Amino acid sequence: MMRMAVLGSGSGGNATIVQCGSTLILIDAGLSAKQLVLRMEILGIHPEQLDAILLTHEHSDHARGVDVLLRERDIPVYANALTREALSYKMKSIIPWRVFHSGQDFDIGELRIQAFKIPHDAAEPVGFVLHGANTKLSLLSDVGHVTHVIREQLTGSHAIYVEANYDEHLLEIDTKRPWATKQRIASRHGHLSNNQTATLLSEVACIKLSHVILSHLSSDCNSPDIATRTIIESLTNKGLNKVQVQCAEQQKPTPWISLIGDNTTSPAPPFNTTPSLFDAF
Repeated sequence: MMRMAVLGSGSGGNATIVQCGSTLILIDAGLSAKQLVLRMEILGIHPEQLDAILLTHEHSDHARGVDVLLRERDIPVYANALTREALSYKMKSIIPWRVFHSGQDFDIGELRIQAFKIPHDAAEPVGFVLHGANTKLSLLSDVGHVTHVIREQLTGSHAIYVEANYDEHLLEIDTKRPWATKQRIASRHGHLSNNQTATLLSEVACIKLSHVILSHLSSDCNSPDIATRTIIESLTNKGLNKVQVQCAEQQKPTPWISLIGDNTTSPAPPFNTTPSLFDAF
C-alpha cells in the first residue's frame, strides 16, 4: 500500500511524506527542522526512519529545513545538479547529495521515481511521479504554466498532488501585493491559478483517479472553499464525481491518505537510463 501526508503547504513552507511498504521519503523540506520533526511525530514517524529527502527546487519554502534536519542525521538528499549547486553554499551540514538528471528514473526502496522538468522561476525545478504498490502518485509543486510534458506525466495517476495557488479575481483585487508581484505570480514561470489547475486535471484525469490534494494555496488570494469547488466542478463535468478533493493546510499536517492503485499486478515503467544515474557529493 502507498500512503501520503502533507506536513504543511503554502508560502510559509512545503513538505510531504510518502510511504510505500517499508520505504519512507520526504518530498521537500520547506518547514523549519523543528516543525518537520513535530509534524512527523504527529503522524507517528520519526525523521530517522526516512530513506531519502527529494527536492523539487531550491526556494526556501521548499528547502529551508534541510540543513538543520541533517545536522545530526545521515539522510540522502536527492536533487538535480542546478538545485544542489544553488543550495550547497548555504549549508553548514555535510549533505549526502544524490544528484539525478531531470528526465531520468531512479529507485528508492520500493518506489520507482520519475523526475520531470517544469516551468518556474528557479534553477531547475522538477515534478515527481512515484510508482509503487501498483499505484501512481504524481506531485506537481510550484509551476507557472502547463506543458505537454506535465500532461503526459500526470495522465493515468491514481492520486495527484498539485498547486492551486490563487483565484484570479482575488489576486486582481488584492491590495497587499504590488503590481509587479502580481505579474510574477500569474506569469508563465510563477504559479497556477485554480482555473489553470482545474483545466489540467480535466485533461489528465481518468477513472483511476481517486484523490486530488491541492497545495500552496495563497492565504490572501484564495480559499479552500473556492479552490475545492472549482476543481470538483471541473472533474464532475468530466463525469468524475467520486474523486476526493482536499486542500493541504499551512499550519498543520493532513492525516494519512491511503492511496489505492490497480488490483492487477503490472510492472513498473522501464528506466530512462544514461551511463551514470547518480553523482554522489
